[in-house]
Amino acid sequence: MSKVIIVSGSPNPASRLTGINNYVEQRLTELSVFSGHLAVVTLPAEDLIFAKFNSPAIIAANALVESADAVIIASPVYKASFSGVLKTYLDLLPQNGLSGKIVTPLFIGGTIAHLLTIDYALKPVLSALGANHFGSGVYAVDNQVTRVESSGTVPTFELHNDLKVRIDATIEYLNQQLGGKIYA
Repeated sequence: MSKVIIVSGSPNPASRLTGINNYVEQRLTELSVFSGHLAVVTLPAEDLIFAKFNSPAIIAANALVESADAVIIASPVYKASFSGVLKTYLDLLPQNGLSGKIVTPLFIGGTIAHLLTIDYALKPVLSALGANHFGSGVYAVDNQVTRVESSGTVPTFELHNDLKVRIDATIEYLNQQLGGKIYA
């Protein structure tokens, strides 16, 4: 069975990106793929900021990425780039840490104007880490994800149907690239 890992660079666990990540994880689980989720914000801040390559938490995170056949890199767009939280982690991946993997971006921003953030900000960094097989990524706009709040509970999210269709197409592409191994 193939392994697909989501590396999330959101500094806010209640962000709309969390809603997208939850949907992707749900779809991958329904399709009987092992999916792991690495929320970079849960790694020790000191290890990230001081680039502690030998930190047990960083070593474990890198092992999770190394074990994956495909890696989904998820981030909100801030200042026309991916999050700084994500960059601090990507700096700690081994030089060829993404070599031989399908890497698929999953971004969300305030407007469609930042769509090229994936090509001009993220992909050069991923290429420097050995990525050369990119999946069909998804760029969502904030208004495609609605936060549904209930008093005293963690928010849930509703994704617009057009966004779900594009995410499902990305998952299908991953399935094809992995030789149909993610379907039960």
